[in-house]
Amino acid sequence: MSNEITSPDQPLYQREGAYIPRVAAVHDMCGYGKCSLGVAIPVLSAAGCDVCPVPTSLFSSHTAFPGWYMHDTTEMLSDYLQAWKNIGVDIDAVYSGFLGAPEQVDRIRDLYAMYPSALRVVDPVMADHGKVYPTYTPELCAAMADLADGADILTPNLTEAAIILGEPIGDDWAGENISDEQAHRLVDGLLAKGTRTVVLKGIQREDGKIRNFVGTEGGAFFEVGNELLPYMLHGTGDLYCSCLLAAVMAGRTLKESVVFAGDFVHDAMLVSSQQPQFRDRGVSFETMLGRVSDLLK
Repeated sequence: MSNEITSPDQPLYQREGAYIPRVAAVHDMCGYGKCSLGVAIPVLSAAGCDVCPVPTSLFSSHTAFPGWYMHDTTEMLSDYLQAWKNIGVDIDAVYSGFLGAPEQVDRIRDLYAMYPSALRVVDPVMADHGKVYPTYTPELCAAMADLADGADILTPNLTEAAIILGEPIGDDWAGENISDEQAHRLVDGLLAKGTRTVVLKGIQREDGKIRNFVGTEGGAFFEVGNELLPYMLHGTGDLYCSCLLAAVMAGRTLKESVVFAGDFVHDAMLVSSQQPQFRDRGVSFETMLGRVSDLLK
């Protein structure tokens, strides 16, 4: 981004005419469970983006299932990205999520160097509800935290924000009862790390709402809330960030994008609850993709 984001009513990306922007999606590919690239590709495609996957790992299913299989793709990524450079691939946004190894942060930095004007969107997928994901080592968490420096948009949950800021995590970081003052402190701390826009996700209180707190380098700070549904689903964080970026790439303002993402995830969770074994299979959004396409109208 070339301009400081000072207002929630300011777009983060200028969509130009019939041009279709390209997004490098640096995420894992999950065979079953609907997350990561399985979410990013259809959602961003529906928003009129050319999605160019950079697979960081291959999973048989998400890690909430027993007996999952993981294949780490770290060794191939340098050659993969060099091949893009050799044929002159152009990229308008670099969107990263789940990583398989600390060295993959270097590959994201390579993308930043290859495409210095591209929007940098970092969903620091590594933990939730006070617990680090099983494939994440302390070294990988530290490497992921480094991506906060230089991110145009950073979308951590409460546990991930604590890790990035070097604060202890545990049951107290499950997302409940954090005050506005605490949220502001965390957002300010993440901005001080070099992030330009922070969306602190999933703050829960005992009032039936789930909140996201948004802050920008220019000093803007606001809250967007949705109804808190009585169940959790795997993949909602991936869907949220993908919808947020979809709105951004469609030329919507920061506030419009945050509101759209929250509303979409809420409604997709309602659709999911009508599916068999919905708590295991992930969030169902397929029948709602027309709403993403409508962002271009």
